[in-house]
Amino acid sequence: LPGGVRVPGVFPTPADAYRDFLALDGLDKRISEALADLDIEDVSELTERGGKIRQWIIDQPFPEALEQDIRDNYADLVDNDTHPEEVTWAVRSSATAEDLPDASFAGQQETYLNIGGIDYILEAVKWVFASLYNDRAIAYRVHHGFHHDDVALSAGVQRMVRTDIGASGVMFT
Repeated sequence: LPGGVRVPGVFPTPADAYRDFLALDGLDKRISEALADLDIEDVSELTERGGKIRQWIIDQPFPEALEQDIRDNYADLVDNDTHPEEVTWAVRSSATAEDLPDASFAGQQETYLNIGGIDYILEAVKWVFASLYNDRAIAYRVHHGFHHDDVALSAGVQRMVRTDIGASGVMFT
């Protein structure tokens, strides 16, 4: 960028890929059924069902095309690194219903930092996907009148900035 600002390498998983992932083997239907009659005021039941759903997501294999896309994007980012094994990554969440005029889902899902290597990135992407169904996010959607099936997620994989040799920050305008 102008002024010498360098932006770390990044790639996202598309929200449609998340929907395809959940549709594989009918996982999306199982999730809908598990949430259909959930009383979110029953914290024990919310915790049990949310935990079960997250485990289903963790256990679900990626569709072949999605896993290959993640691997290819990762390879493109590390191709020019002289020491790719030293690079670490942030795996972040971005939900399709974030930052709306009447609701803000920011901070509802998980972010994982200092992830090293493609195998751990793939695992972290699943954990980010699963975090759309953490107890807090489930309750928030219900309180704000959002249907669980209408919200999808993208996982952003971004190179971590080495703060021992540089600096990073966030700017709001």
